[in-house]
Amino acid sequence: QVQLVESGGGSVQAGGSLRLSCAASGYTVSNSCMGWFRQAPGKEREGVAGIDTNGHSSYADSVKGRFTISRDYAQNTLYLEMNSLKPEDTAMYYCAMRPGARIVDDAWLLTSSKFAFWGQGTQVTVSS
Repeated sequence: QVQLVESGGGSVQAGGSLRLSCAASGYTVSNSCMGWFRQAPGKEREGVAGIDTNGHSSYADSVKGRFTISRDYAQNTLYLEMNSLKPEDTAMYYCAMRPGARIVDDAWLLTSSKFAFWGQGTQVTVSS
């Protein structure tokens, strides 16, 4: 049974940084496509960053150059390093997993319907 548990969210001022973590169990992050998604109140869920089993990563245009997705195989954990945060980054952030080795394109990694398992989310609030 796959479980994903996010942590690391919080409240920061604009320009600040946060690192989100997603601890996985039941399957390995190394052999999965992994993604970070977010949803703000009244808005649809959107892809933020994703990484395939070959290490290829993809980012939404709105976060390129500010956010970095990474994995720790020993800890079986996915991370999202977020720098230069803006008020528009305020949202609930979700970790997602699609087990099985895949090499996919940028659009695939940012598409929520491609992912089978989801965490419960962690709130990020950025104040101006």
